[in-house]
Amino acid sequence: MFEWMAWTLPVAVFFACVVLMLLGMTVWEIKSPTTLRRGFLPLETTRGDRLFIGLLAAAYVNLAFVGLSGKFAEWFGLEAEPSIWISFVASMLLLALVMKKG
Repeated sequence: MFEWMAWTLPVAVFFACVVLMLLGMTVWEIKSPTTLRRGFLPLETTRGDRLFIGLLAAAYVNLAFVGLSGKFAEWFGLEAEPSIWISFVASMLLLALVMKKG
């Protein structure tokens, strides 16, 4: 069923984090309903809005890193492509920033 996707450890950890975030946000919303607030994003958002925007941004960071990792190795004279864990950490930091300040 999942043969079409390259299930590496970083990919599995990323999707497990997404599932845990969705479960956590559901419980949080039930316990404490959200209100609109304005951060650095150009619109008023709820927690769910910020999670969605943050997950999209995290996905784009990961896709860009995967697409450019070969070029990074070439540009910086690396022996191998940089670890995908770098993009995972960067995307989770971006997601945390959007959730906290967005």
